[in-house]
Amino acid sequence: MPTTTVAQERAQAKVEYEAFLATCPSRQLLDRISDKWVTLVLAALGSDGPHPDEDCVGEPRRMRYSELSRRLAGVSQKMLTQTLRSLERDGLLTRTVTPTVPVTVTYELTDLGLSLHSVTRGIKAWAEAHMDEVLANRNTYDTRVG
Repeated sequence: MPTTTVAQERAQAKVEYEAFLATCPSRQLLDRISDKWVTLVLAALGSDGPHPDEDCVGEPRRMRYSELSRRLAGVSQKMLTQTLRSLERDGLLTRTVTPTVPVTVTYELTDLGLSLHSVTRGIKAWAEAHMDEVLANRNTYDTRVG
């Protein structure tokens, strides 16, 4: 029986990823990236939408925690912290601590995060473009069923 290296085992596992299987790690990743706060953090760091510095609209940028918190209306401190930690763990963003007084912490998308941002940007745009139609359909459904 031939032995396999760790790299060979990882390559084989990668071929076998199947999100429809309950035990597949890609299912956990899909769960994480489909979270609304993940999508909105990616959008904010990817510089989607209006912000004070109009010169960099559409350009990825680094942001401080407080900037992200203000940008993501409705997110709790706990949820934002958990989301940022999970994105850092998955390699989608980097957290940089600068030893100032007080300490400055910034977040920035990695290349992997930028590649996911390009996908989620389309989903966010679709949601914004079709919201009126979805609301009308919900109203029709609720009237018919309720």
